[in-house]
Amino acid sequence: MINVTRSSMPDIEEYIDEIRDIWENHWLTNMGPKHRKLQEKLKEYLGVENVELMTNGHMALELTLQAMNLQGEVITTPFTFASTTHAIVRNGLVPVFCDVDPVTFLIDIEKLESLITDRTCAILPVHVYGNICDMEEIEHIAHKYELKVIYDAAHAFGELYRGQSIGLFGNASCFSFHATKVFHTIEGGAVCFKDEHLGKILYGLKNFGIQNAEEVSAVGANAKMNEFCAAMGICNLRHVDNEIEKRRIVTERYQENLEGIDGITLRQYQSDVKNNYAYFPIIIEPRIFGSSREDVLKKMKDNGIGARKYFYPLTNTFSCFGRQFDVSKTPVALQLSKRVLTLPLYADLPLEEVDRISKVILSCKGV
Repeated sequence: MINVTRSSMPDIEEYIDEIRDIWENHWLTNMGPKHRKLQEKLKEYLGVENVELMTNGHMALELTLQAMNLQGEVITTPFTFASTTHAIVRNGLVPVFCDVDPVTFLIDIEKLESLITDRTCAILPVHVYGNICDMEEIEHIAHKYELKVIYDAAHAFGELYRGQSIGLFGNASCFSFHATKVFHTIEGGAVCFKDEHLGKILYGLKNFGIQNAEEVSAVGANAKMNEFCAAMGICNLRHVDNEIEKRRIVTERYQENLEGIDGITLRQYQSDVKNNYAYFPIIIEPRIFGSSREDVLKKMKDNGIGARKYFYPLTNTFSCFGRQFDVSKTPVALQLSKRVLTLPLYADLPLEEVDRISKVILSCKGV
């Protein structure tokens, strides 16, 4: 079975060497030496001044929203993973869904400003598949209305926008270091931010709101990255550029095989973004291609190939929200969610398997 993704891992000897001193100091969690080492390495790699590590990307988002002490509405998009919307709702905030651009899959800048009301407190745009939002325009709008900007950067680790780290934009950028990501710490996440005061609040919130042995100043969570996850991150960071290069080669092979096929639309890469090749989505137009996404998905499964309807369903259709959101207000996102399929993509995926996957997809054309 070819899975849709496979975690990159260092040689076992490298990881064992990295964790060896944990047996000497018995410091397993609570911001130990590995935690601090990874934190400094990430500041250097990402080109940012402040990084706060978290136990996962969701807590990075949720605690960042909490740390900003927001009230009211947060504009975001439904074409994202559940975590984005849940982080908003779990903070007692109301998500307001903006539609997405049909080419980039990103928040539609042309529709964003019309959704701002006197209850809007923040914008939470999502970088999707490695495509980067129009951060300059978003921050222009945010400045105009005095809104916070928190980027969901789970798909965008290591990317540069016009030569600048994406972690430098907005009030904060939140990353996921889940095992399926380009860079991972097994489970983990991080927040990049400018305001050091925000960092102090985040540091407290991820440790139950504890400030010192006798003071608990906030209702926090347990979101501390442990030493074994940090050690995996230290190892993986040494190899991440090579991993991204391998992903580029796989991506270009897919493009060679599938570009120009009627009924299949490929992701358009942005010229001003240094890409991390995190995902390879295709959009299937059944009336043109001759088969539906479900047909293609079944054919792939029958051939031992995993793929993912990512993102489907839209978060504004989740049953947990009791149909309180009008999905007709995000028609582009709705249509994308019904047609998108992300193909297997990982650093060590053999090119002959990329060719086989492509042939299986093309065998569905006109069926």
